[in-house]
Amino acid sequence: MAHKIDPELCISCGACAAVCPEEAISEGDESYVIDPEKCVDCGTCVDECPQEAISQA
Repeated sequence: MAHKIDPELCISCGACAAVCPEEAISEGDESYVIDPEKCVDCGTCVDECPQEAISQA
């Protein structure tokens, strides 16, 4: 199961995208988004997010 970014909490800092080993995170319209097809559920982005905006989908 892939992770999900809460657009209400995301400040679009890009820290999660910078550390994603699968390049599954990109900038969306309102916040960063995770492509569930690319996400391997490693959790690296969860630890990096300063806003705790990433959770298990």
